[in-house]
Amino acid sequence: MIELKTKSEVEAMREAGRVVARALQAVREHAAVGVSLRELDEVAHAVITEAGAEPLFLGYHPSWAPSPFPAVVCTSVNEVVVHGIPSGRRLQDGDLLSVDCGARLDGWCGDAAISLVVGEPRAQDKVLIDTAEQALADGVAAAVPGGRLGDVSHAIGVVGRGAGYGIPGMLGGHGIGRQMHEKPFVPNRGPAGTGTPLRPGLVLAIEPMFISGGDDGVSTAGDGWKVVADDGSRAVHVEHTVAITEDGPQVLTLP
Repeated sequence: MIELKTKSEVEAMREAGRVVARALQAVREHAAVGVSLRELDEVAHAVITEAGAEPLFLGYHPSWAPSPFPAVVCTSVNEVVVHGIPSGRRLQDGDLLSVDCGARLDGWCGDAAISLVVGEPRAQDKVLIDTAEQALADGVAAAVPGGRLGDVSHAIGVVGRGAGYGIPGMLGGHGIGRQMHEKPFVPNRGPAGTGTPLRPGLVLAIEPMFISGGDDGVSTAGDGWKVVADDGSRAVHVEHTVAITEDGPQVLTLP
């Protein structure tokens, strides 16, 4: 069942989204060569708890995972697409880092992700990030009342495929509200004009994930969480929580 949110509920989700945005901004500012992934997790945790919110990922245990997620954010480095667990690994010059963060405030969830390069960036990594952010913007722009979910997927996929990137079919966005993952699933590629009708009150986490080498294949690592590009090339992940309203799409995960 797809749950539509009222205007007041969307505003409550916006407050949760602002907490997530502030946590991600703090992580971005702290990320540097020599900083450990665990330190970044601690930075996000502090921002979330100081706001009176709770980390959405910590302890999350979907049916497919062997154990609950043990951290506040997902930190995915280089060939890791999503769901990397923060560890003592220290960031190195040129690392491509994606950070996914979620928070619940007053019963409502926010979810967003950023990608950045630590230290001196490779030109191709900058293009990869810029392309994913353009795909996210185009996906958001397609989330209009009267459209279809496939319009969002198609907008993202056109950008990714046009750049020659891989787009894993098993990964994508989702509905969001009182729970982090609600219906519908939001693929990052697919035909326009198909799928769930887009109606005011539908709130989606839209999250392009691209693999630079062009292969769509991914595999889950031995920890049961980390998803890695099969071709070993670098990957990127960006995300916003977006409400469909009568006035068009509204991004809820902004500071």
